[in-house]
Amino acid sequence: MVDEEEVREQLKEVIDPELDINIVDLGLIYEIDVDGDDVDILMTLTTPGCPLHGVFDEMVKREVRKLDVGDIEVELTFEPRWSPEKMSDDARDELGSIPGMEIF
Repeated sequence: MVDEEEVREQLKEVIDPELDINIVDLGLIYEIDVDGDDVDILMTLTTPGCPLHGVFDEMVKREVRKLDVGDIEVELTFEPRWSPEKMSDDARDELGSIPGMEIF
């Protein structure tokens, strides 16, 4: 049986294709609930109109399946809305080092 931390670590393998940073460090994962073999994930996107929402759903499920779990549910929310303050320090540093991507 997996725990929340194992799921969170596995989700670091999901890379935002536009920002090239993992979704955990971006602060897109709000909650992870493990109930037996089932995993529920509450997450957001950097913008509500992101055309990649279906892609993220599949990428998240594909990575979590590697942990040999049961059902995986991914719920997308925009409350609270994502902001750069949700990012890890490493993600902020990485984005800040890309010309034109200064966010603060």
